[in-house]
Amino acid sequence: MTDDASDGDGLKAADAKTLHRTVRESGEDELRRPALQLFWSALAAGIAISVSLLTEAALHAALPDAPWRQLVSGLGYPIGFMAVILGRMQLFTESTITAMLPLVTRPSRWALARTLRLWGIVLVANLLGTALAGLAIATGAMGSDAIRHAALAISMGITELSAGRTFINAIPAGFMIAILAWALPNARSQSVAVIFAFTYILTIAGFSHSIVGSSEAFLLLFAGQTGVVQTLAGLIAPAVLGNLVGGAGIFAVLAHGQVRGQSPQGEEQ
Repeated sequence: MTDDASDGDGLKAADAKTLHRTVRESGEDELRRPALQLFWSALAAGIAISVSLLTEAALHAALPDAPWRQLVSGLGYPIGFMAVILGRMQLFTESTITAMLPLVTRPSRWALARTLRLWGIVLVANLLGTALAGLAIATGAMGSDAIRHAALAISMGITELSAGRTFINAIPAGFMIAILAWALPNARSQSVAVIFAFTYILTIAGFSHSIVGSSEAFLLLFAGQTGVVQTLAGLIAPAVLGNLVGGAGIFAVLAHGQVRGQSPQGEEQ
């Protein structure tokens, strides 16, 4: 078979059914991973995703106070996502779709328990990583004073939303990250561009991403701008729940629904 034919077959295979199987199998691998491996990968992701805030802050500090400042500084937001996704680290919002597909495809107590286990480990480790990064920025151990002040200015934006509005605002963010995880197997050499486009839209639209948002929330906490209850219950928890609804709830059901019943009898979806 020629290379051209192989490429053509690959393109034909990249339909919804193939994407479903690819993402589901990836999720099944994650569900079987040892807890310690999940923890260290997710901890690394929590620290790495904080590069988004740092890069945004560096651009913000270097730019004049102009109406277009947010649009340009937002170009730094995708950097942390690129590091995490291309580095194959465990990010909670990605796992909302990858871990959910095995559960909705073959519901079982094992799948439910493993899904909850995965989410719990990854979320806690992600938040621990962003807390460490937030502390480092707040104390000046990471970045210059100018970057720290810019990061605080950017982070104050999340306090403008109530817990209810944060929850609603986080639903489209969870939905979009789930689409990103769904589309990446088909992106191939365009992975960087796809990650950049989706995550840049997140920041300029002002949607609430629970893990990047937790970097901002912990920075505010350690800088004395917010209290523990507001940080955890008012800023982080609503974003986590909204991301779950958008990713594991809405998109996972839609993604599974579009291929349900397409497989021949006896073949797994």
